[in-house]
Amino acid sequence: MNKPFCDIDSSDDIDIDHDGQNSSAHVYTHTTDETDIGTRLDKIATERFDGFSRVQIQGFIDDGSLTVNGMPQKSKYRVKSGDVLTLKAVLDNHSEDLPENIALDVVYEDDEVVVINKPAGLVVHPGAGNRTGTLVNALLYHYPDNAYLPRAGLVHRIDKDTSGLLIVARTKSAQLDLTEQLKDKSVYREYVCVATGVPSDILRHATIELPIARHRIHRTKMAVVDGGKPAITHITHATLLGTHYSLLHVCLETGRTHQIRVHLSHVGHALLGDKVYGRAPKSGLDSHIRQAVLDFPRQALHAHKLGFVHPTTGKSLVLSADLPSDMVEMIAILQDNS
Repeated sequence: MNKPFCDIDSSDDIDIDHDGQNSSAHVYTHTTDETDIGTRLDKIATERFDGFSRVQIQGFIDDGSLTVNGMPQKSKYRVKSGDVLTLKAVLDNHSEDLPENIALDVVYEDDEVVVINKPAGLVVHPGAGNRTGTLVNALLYHYPDNAYLPRAGLVHRIDKDTSGLLIVARTKSAQLDLTEQLKDKSVYREYVCVATGVPSDILRHATIELPIARHRIHRTKMAVVDGGKPAITHITHATLLGTHYSLLHVCLETGRTHQIRVHLSHVGHALLGDKVYGRAPKSGLDSHIRQAVLDFPRQALHAHKLGFVHPTTGKSLVLSADLPSDMVEMIAILQDNS
């Protein structure tokens, strides 16, 4: 990846501390004997500490939760007779988050990381009113070991009605590494969206630098507010769709809740279908197109590209997810109005 990365929307970043999760600490010990001599630490620990997979054990080794004679060691450390292995495991309790066989569109997967293409309408994390049917419920079914990770391995999230790419860690060390990448802006994320207005007008705001904070009256909304947190949005490309809308490629230099939606709405170019920050379609549209815009059930926003450094191999990965069918169909309808 040669180009500089834009930061992921921090509204979607998750603090991987326990943050209200029920958790419990367990301490396990094992003293090696002559039959263990020369065995790799991760292998012997997996064999001796029942109930943990090798992937989990590797995570405990990486973050220092598993020590040898009170000292951290690498997974490849070869044990000696009389070594005392101590595992201090803090395990999250997802007793309220039940595994569910919900299909996942997996774009990339290995022992450390999974990248999911989330459909619009899928809530990421269980909460009041949606204890089931979420991405976390699906993760707990397809990746049972993630039950022992904070937030079931989630590194960030996107809104229910936004589609696109999400990173999920499979080990605690990968989760810590990816979270650090979010903080230091070495993760690249590009969104594609449909916004009100034509390119010549929209690109006057190619860089939007306006502070964002919680709306002073409507506390479920965000807004541009003096004294809010700094927020910078870059519109990198705009293509005309018909006469009234444009297809945009956008990335974020900072990350704030609903940043793209708030910034574009504030400068007069709200996202098509955005029921919170949008406005009714302007006059001048053919009736069938106007109705299609009114009927579009969500903000037309898709997390299209995702780039990060693999937490184990150190290799740069760039992944993409095609536009979902609802946006493709909406774009085709808008182009008919040209």
